[in-house]
Amino acid sequence: MSVTIDQRPVILTGDRTTGPLHLGHYAGSLRNRVALQRSHRQYLLLADTQALTDNASDPAKVRRNILEVALDYLAVGIDPAKTTICVQSGLPALAELTLLYLNFVTVARLERNPTIKDEIQARGFGRDIPAGFLCYPAAQAADITGFRANVVPVGEDQAPLIEQTNEIVRRLNRQIGRDILPEARALIPSVGRLPGVDGRAKMSKSQGNAIPLSATPDAIRDAVRRMYTDPNHLRASDPGTVEGNVVFTYLDAFDEDLATVEDLKARYRRGGLGDAAVKGRLEEILQALLAPIRERRAALAADAGAVLDVLRAGTQDARKTTQATLDDVRAGLGLFAFEPT
Repeated sequence: MSVTIDQRPVILTGDRTTGPLHLGHYAGSLRNRVALQRSHRQYLLLADTQALTDNASDPAKVRRNILEVALDYLAVGIDPAKTTICVQSGLPALAELTLLYLNFVTVARLERNPTIKDEIQARGFGRDIPAGFLCYPAAQAADITGFRANVVPVGEDQAPLIEQTNEIVRRLNRQIGRDILPEARALIPSVGRLPGVDGRAKMSKSQGNAIPLSATPDAIRDAVRRMYTDPNHLRASDPGTVEGNVVFTYLDAFDEDLATVEDLKARYRRGGLGDAAVKGRLEEILQALLAPIRERRAALAADAGAVLDVLRAGTQDARKTTQATLDDVRAGLGLFAFEPT
């Protein structure tokens, strides 16, 4: 009897379990994941261990949001029959791979990683950097290689982490003497990171400028009304600026009628189109987008046990995959292995 081997490229992606997901996640990654699960072997990692690197004082928050993020995944159309959804802390092989990889990277190299430098500054750690946070590039390398991923969808600001993963892979392969692990390619989405509704920073629940995927109609309406536009566009008759105008940024991301969006931009630039009209268009688009997601999420939340069963099954499957990688790495490095009794 012949065995069919899945030759599709392997994708690893995921999210830290620090809160429910929002429109920024949807635009930058979630809708792409729904499409990619048809053409790739996709693993979605609920990164609770990584979330602890700067939330160790509140582990209950991290644990609680495992279910919240999983609900968002399923509500937007992630299919557990096509995508393996798994919990990072349930995959002990990843922790051991991280420890091994830390021998193939220096502290100086970790500190030079642009993504880590920016995050350290944003969080105001100074020199009080949690070791787990500083070592995140090695942990991400373990995540990626644990699944032998070929493709990793990331924002442009995260690309240095993929570069560092490949550095570790090359050093390890040289040490072992053969290509035991594949390098990964960063897949940058066409839609960049969405700004928050205030226009001053990226969309973030902690900054109060995000629109959750579960937002009510009233919450959506209020968020759109508060959106940053052009502060100099005081009257509808005034010429307005589209660049940096959050409403138009969101229309570019979510309105599929490109011709209408371009017409709105032209009218806004020359004067004669008020902010209220443009916001009305955006609200209509967002209400239509989020209503079915919100309804599916509510239905799924009513049977949380079934969602947890999906996570258990996915984690069990992922445990076999990541353990096989660890076994290969350990054998390649010549580490002693005890047979289980």
